[in-house]
Amino acid sequence: MRKHLVGVLVAALAVAIGPAAAQQWPVKPVRLVVTFAPGGSSDIVARALAVPLQGKLGQPVIVDNKPGAGGTIAGAEIARAAPDGYNFLVSNTTPISLTPTMITPPPYDGVKSFTHVSLVAIVPDVVMVHPSVPAKNMAELVAWVKAQGKPVNFGSGGIGSIGHILGEMWKKETGLNIEHVGYKGSSPMITDLIAGNLSFSFDTLPQNVPHIKSGKLRPIAVTSRNRAAIAPDVPTVVEAGMPYLVAENFIGISGPAGVPDPVVQRLHAAIQESLDDPNFVKRMSELGFAIHKRSTADFQKFVQEQVTGWAPAVKASGAKLN
Repeated sequence: MRKHLVGVLVAALAVAIGPAAAQQWPVKPVRLVVTFAPGGSSDIVARALAVPLQGKLGQPVIVDNKPGAGGTIAGAEIARAAPDGYNFLVSNTTPISLTPTMITPPPYDGVKSFTHVSLVAIVPDVVMVHPSVPAKNMAELVAWVKAQGKPVNFGSGGIGSIGHILGEMWKKETGLNIEHVGYKGSSPMITDLIAGNLSFSFDTLPQNVPHIKSGKLRPIAVTSRNRAAIAPDVPTVVEAGMPYLVAENFIGISGPAGVPDPVVQRLHAAIQESLDDPNFVKRMSELGFAIHKRSTADFQKFVQEQVTGWAPAVKASGAKLN
C-alpha cells in the first residue's frame, strides 16, 4: 500500500511539474550527487563535467559528495528524491549494478528506481602494487602473495566497489590468501597504499595515473580487453591469462524515476554538447577516461545489461553490506 501511495505521489508530482514548467527548467542550481569521496573517478568526472554543463544550462551545477555503504547512501537519496530535475546521481557501476545485490532487502532497484539520462565515460580498473612488492606482472604477484605465508591485504575504493568484487573473484579463482580492506573512496586508500600500509589494490585507473607517472606506485595490469591509451606499457588481464577479470566502470548521470521527458531531453542534450567541450575532452583523455555518447534509450539498455551481467559475479563473490 505504501509503495503504491509513493508511486501515485511521484506520478502526481510529474504531472504537477507539467510540460510548460519542464521546458523552463532549470530555474535554480542543479545538484550532482557523487557516491564516493572527493578524488575518485566519479568525482573527477562530475567536477570536470559541471563546468561546461552549467554554461549550457544557465544555472550553477553543484557537486555534492555523499560517500558510504558502497555508494548506496547517495543512490538511495536520489532514488527517493522528487523527480523535479534538480537532483541527479553521478551513477556508476558500483551503486547501480553491484551493491544493491549485496543488501537484503535492496535499498532500490538499479534500473527501475532511476531515470538514466546519459552515459558519460567508461574506464577500467588497474591493479597497483607498492614499490616494495617485487612483482612486475600478475603471475609474479600471485607467486609473491603465495610466498608470504600469511594473509595479504588488498585495498579498494570501498566495500562493494568493482575493485572489491574483482579482488574477491581473483581470490576465488587462484585460491590466494588475501583479505579486502575497503575505504570510503579511492583517495584514502591510495594514501595508505603509497605509505605501504597496503601491498596492492584494485582501483579505477584515472586517480592512479599521477602516481604511475611519479613512480610512487607500480601498475601490474588494467582490467580492459585492450591496453589503455594513457598507460600503453601496462598489459591487460587478458594478456595475463585472466580474462575473467575484464571489467570497466561506467559513469553517467541519472535522476530519480519519473523525471519529466522535456527535462531529460534538455539535460541529455546539454551533456552531449559538454562531452564535445575541448577542455573536458582534454581532461578526460589525460586521465584515461573513454568518453561515450549514447542516447537515453541506449543508456537505459546499457544499465539493464550491466545490472543483469554483474549479478552472478557479485553473488559468487559472497560480498555483503549487511
